[in-house]
Amino acid sequence: MLQSEDSLPSSYKYTWSKDVELSLPDFLTKFKPSMVQNDGTKPWIWVKGSDPLVEDVGVEDAIKEASDYLNEVTEKIENVKNDESIPLRSNKKTGAKSKKEVREKIQAEASKKLEEIAVSRGYLSGKWLIFAPSDKVDMIWSNIATSIVSGPLSSTSVYLAKVATSPDSETSNAQHLICVYMPNVYDKESVTQVMKLLLRNHGVNLSGVKSNLYTSIGIDSKHASGIQSTIWKNSTLIPEPESKALKDAFFANLSTPQAVVPVKCDVQAVELPTTSKVKPKLKLRKKVDDNPFESDNEESETLPAKKSIANKAKRTETDNKKPEEPPLSPEPKKGGVKVKAKRASSSGDEDNGEERPKKKRAAAKR
Repeated sequence: MLQSEDSLPSSYKYTWSKDVELSLPDFLTKFKPSMVQNDGTKPWIWVKGSDPLVEDVGVEDAIKEASDYLNEVTEKIENVKNDESIPLRSNKKTGAKSKKEVREKIQAEASKKLEEIAVSRGYLSGKWLIFAPSDKVDMIWSNIATSIVSGPLSSTSVYLAKVATSPDSETSNAQHLICVYMPNVYDKESVTQVMKLLLRNHGVNLSGVKSNLYTSIGIDSKHASGIQSTIWKNSTLIPEPESKALKDAFFANLSTPQAVVPVKCDVQAVELPTTSKVKPKLKLRKKVDDNPFESDNEESETLPAKKSIANKAKRTETDNKKPEEPPLSPEPKKGGVKVKAKRASSSGDEDNGEERPKKKRAAAKR
């Protein structure tokens, strides 16, 4: 019977509850949906969080009444398709409705009637439908199952979940169905709360909410009646922009640890310009070294001593002062020799300053 698809099986190896000796992490590691292959005896893996807040009642009566009504609706839909008096397109002048409009009206009325049957009989349970790709299903399933037992979903009405195992043969782009069960899917507030957590805390792809009554009477997306297979669409509960924002927040939270790396790089980038400020000072030193009163030997002899950190600091201070002196002389031609002599005497190398005039006298005698 179709009802068993939503009932937790007893004495089933692939079911976890708090009564099981195996811990939930060990259970999830041992039985992964991507690794368990369905041979006809193990289509699902189940995890039970708690007992439902509300137990279903009148299940058999609800299924019988709903099944009879569904047959009537299916027959009506078939008659509309075959009725040639109903045009394919509507006519505003005559007021005639198209086949599509007539079908949609019948289907909408049927959805309301099935809800009335479920509520009046007490068959209220249902589930959020989630589809997960085969390469990510293990991670998604593990997160949802853990959340139901001891995470965010444990504080909601959610009490049970199941995931489809792998097909008998490999299928490209295979999707695994995950069902997250709630005791009353007609409670819009409760269903919306679960939806927000599934988006914000798990970032899953939701495909709507389906009543267990619909599953029991065989309504799916390919049913001949054409009745919508889910009683709640995502956009009916939460506007699309809000759903997207919740899902984006989940993925942004996942990437937060990686966002720390660029911040460190920015700090280093700020430090680089401070070290490059030394380079202009080195260029000024080259200009000052072009001194007509210094000999080539002097530069080569003093070069090793200038490599020390202390001499570099002194040389930098001297270099900074020397380029500023030329603008102080309004007439560079007058008294130019005196200015140069003053520079030579202030350089601190008195022996070298007196050495060049002696060499000139010796040359004159020759």
